[in-house]
Formats: sequence, structure tokens, C-alpha cells
Amino acid sequence: MQSGISATAELHSAFQTLLSTPSQRGILASISNETIIPGATIPSTTSTFLGDLVALQPHLTPNAALYIILRRADSPAAASGPSTGTLAAITYVPNAAPVRQKMLFASTRLTLTRELGSENFGETLFATEAEELTEAGWRRHEAHGEAANPLTQEEQDLEDIREAEALESRGTAGKGLVGGGGGGRIAMQAEEGVREAIAGLSVAGEGNLVQLKIDVANETLQLASVSSATPATLSTSISSTEPRFSFYKHTTSDAPIIFISTCPSTSKIKERMLYAASRSIVIQLAQGEAGITISKRIEATNPDEVTAQTIADEFKQQTEAKTGFARPKRPGKR
Repeated sequence: MQSGISATAELHSAFQTLLSTPSQRGILASISNETIIPGATIPSTTSTFLGDLVALQPHLTPNAALYIILRRADSPAAASGPSTGTLAAITYVPNAAPVRQKMLFASTRLTLTRELGSENFGETLFATEAEELTEAGWRRHEAHGEAANPLTQEEQDLEDIREAEALESRGTAGKGLVGGGGGGRIAMQAEEGVREAIAGLSVAGEGNLVQLKIDVANETLQLASVSSATPATLSTSISSTEPRFSFYKHTTSDAPIIFISTCPSTSKIKERMLYAASRSIVIQLAQGEAGITISKRIEATNPDEVTAQTIADEFKQQTEAKTGFARPKRPGKR
């Protein structure tokens, strides 16, 4: 589910002008009053895409997010418009931007490209620093994309460790925001259906087990499955081969919802780090955006640890805590 924000007619008009104006390299857009509005235009003053990136820098501030649409081809298209897929859609969300702004820009980025015509965009990029959008920064981006040489298992393990260390030390640029902010907190895009499935737990008759997974390559939160389970079948209903964030609506009369995080010991290092760093953000999404209340949280390595007895013990502890210590009655007078 997207944010509900849409592009204005003015933005559509500015976009059409970009398509038919070779002297323009790109346009900027921002969010105002729950709509996406056009901003400044980026001129094409050189013969190359990389050369024109210098004109973008004055518009990039350390605390304000922007959408940036750039004509990717070195030779600007003719007045009839560019061919399919020749534009780049960039979401620039600096670390110092306000948290709400981060969430809005990230959750609306797919809406932007869809409304302007997904077929026009051959490339998307999420940037958190202005330096990423310089000539040198873009060359690194291209080199990373072209570096497809296969790695040995040892080399892949080392790469996973490096990426895990980067996640732990400074968070990840992500592909969008479920939540996030300062202090290296992680940011992640929730794909279509995630919020709806979680919210469906509050509806009678729907499945009572929602499983989410992370696409590690794209760092996006995805809906893995919606099914029904009992305390006895819960451990076999949750994936035993991949990490999962699971929301389970208990079968008791008050139907409390339990958040279960599982990450099998066979998971890769980066998977473990990414799931651990994302846990609190997924809970924030469920309670703040999908509107459910989480009564209990369980963290386990493998799903077989989450048994009917585990569930019963969680609520037994809760009942005992509410009962508390019963003070002895005062003896009556003889």
C-alpha cells in the first residue's frame, strides 16, 4: 500500500515538457500538502549525462528530501520524446531530513514512477548523500552494477561480513522507508499487500498467521504468506529455511496478536544482521500504520522453538504478573 499521495497536474505537465525539450536534463519534485509538485528544472549544458550532474548540486541540501527525474542518455532526445526507459528516477533522502519526510518520500516513490509512466524509467536510485549524485559518485554506482563477476564462497562470505558491518555501524540506505531516522536506524520499503495483510488480522474470518520476509538484495519488506494456524501447528507453519517476521493471532477468545521473529542458524550473516536491525521498524509499521496491537513478542532461532507450550507460558506469565502478590488477610478479633 502506498501513502495515498499523488502527482499534481502541474507535475504531469512539467514531465511532458521534459520529454519534449532537449535543452532540459531533468526536473525536481517534492511533496507538499499531500501531493507531489514540480520544482526546479535541470538544464542540459553539456553533451553528456555525467557532465550535467554538476547543475544538480545546488539543489541538494543536507536536510531536505527530493525526487529527481533525469534524462539518462548522453544525447538528448528529439522533440518527439525519449524512447522507453531512458529516464532515471532518483529519490534523494538525506540522513538529516525529518523522519516524517523520509517516510513520505520513500513510501511514495513507486507512486511517482507509476503515475508518470513506469515504462519511461529504465533506472531507479535511492541516495542519501549529495556526493552520490556527482560524476564520481555515479561512476561508482555504474561500476557496482557492472561488477557481476562470480565470487567464490569464501569471497561471498567476506562480502556478507563487510555489508553486515556496514549495516551495524551506520544503517543502510535502503530502498525506501517503513520507518527510520538518525542514529543509523534502518530504512526499508514495504511492498504492496504488507500493511493490508497485517491489518487483516483484526478482521474476523481472515487467516490468523501473516509471514513477512525481506528481499535482501533490494532491502524491501515483502508479504510471504497469509495462512491459518493453531498453537500446535504454528512451528510447522513458519518457514524453517528462511528468516521470517510473523504475526500470529492467538486462538483464545480475546485473540491477542503475537509478533514472532525467527532466523534459522543456516541464514547468511547479512540476513541475520538485516533482520535484527529491521525488527523494531516492522513492529512500528504493524502498530503505527496497520493499526494492530501486539500483545507479546517472541524471538527464536528456529520455528520449532515456538511450541504450544511456549505460547501458553507467555500468557501464563502475563496472568501471574497481573495477579501479583496476595496480601494475607488481617486476623479477625477473637
